[in-house]
Amino acid sequence: MADEFKQITNFDRLIHEPSRLAIMAVLSACENADFTFLLNATGLSKGNLSSHLSKLRDAGYVNITKGFKGNYPHTTCALTRGGRRAFDAYRKQYLALARRLKK
Repeated sequence: MADEFKQITNFDRLIHEPSRLAIMAVLSACENADFTFLLNATGLSKGNLSSHLSKLRDAGYVNITKGFKGNYPHTTCALTRGGRRAFDAYRKQYLALARRLKK
């Protein structure tokens, strides 16, 4: 059992944080999502969402595209190829641990 708990320390800490995990999960299910959709899907405040997206962007996990839709600012976010790989690896590691603990 101790080995299973040691594996938790190997989780990607950037993704493991609950708010960023929620963002990554939402973005993994779609090609891209706009800022408002992410606000509603995660329940985060605008400032928190923006801060977490910046951390994910800086890590190379998320692309952020800013533009305009009509006269209004419009921000779209998408996982990068590396972000999808990182989230998939995180998910597999998490599920493997859950299966081992269930035994």
